[in-house]
Amino acid sequence: MKKNIVAIVQARRSSIRLPQKVLKDIAGKPMLAHVIERLKKSQLIDEILMATAKDNNMSILELAQKYGVKCFVGIEEDVLGRYYNAAREFKVDIIVRITSDCPLIDPEVVDKVIKRYIENKEKIDYISNTLKRSYPRGLDAEVFSFRVLEKTWKEAKRPYQREHVTPYIYEHPEIFRMANVENNEDLSSMRWTVDEEKDLEFVREIYKRLYKRGKIFLMEDILRLLKREPKLMEINKNGKQKNLTE
Repeated sequence: MKKNIVAIVQARRSSIRLPQKVLKDIAGKPMLAHVIERLKKSQLIDEILMATAKDNNMSILELAQKYGVKCFVGIEEDVLGRYYNAAREFKVDIIVRITSDCPLIDPEVVDKVIKRYIENKEKIDYISNTLKRSYPRGLDAEVFSFRVLEKTWKEAKRPYQREHVTPYIYEHPEIFRMANVENNEDLSSMRWTVDEEKDLEFVREIYKRLYKRGKIFLMEDILRLLKREPKLMEINKNGKQKNLTE
């Protein structure tokens, strides 16, 4: 029987460093809309599911409805609980974890991670392209089964393990069998996620040059652009990623 592969996107309006960032405008659409549209180009994802929180997130629910995406509403701080309950309610077999602050997410990269998981699902419990980073930050994809998610939900106790969903998995290699997908070239120094205003400015400049309604530009298109205009990388070169416990 074919397994149900679902991308669960965590999204909320509250963000300390860049409030309401998932609704910020990029090329005439909210950031979250671009994430959804790009994931819809995946060849292996069967469905996209939004996991949001109860408080003040009506605009996210409305956006999800507009783009034909189902929503699960859970507790703000317990993102792991949101993932688990969303996957249980919608009977998800294989979870693809995506965060909503990645408007340059590449569906081909996501599919590469999913494909590797499917080919090795009897031998691995968790796979990502982040255990050893080689892709630009912002193209992150993690894949695992509902069984693994349920075990994690039951056993993870620390606040950061609940907030960030998967730390309990990759912190316990003695429990979970893990694998990593690496790019041919190390691009881990590149920052394509959105945490701060400068990150948003960078992404807007990329969209300004590459975005065409109804079409998706990919990682290779961005790399060619940055090769032509390397000064674009100066925009957010000093951006800092939060630690898990911050």
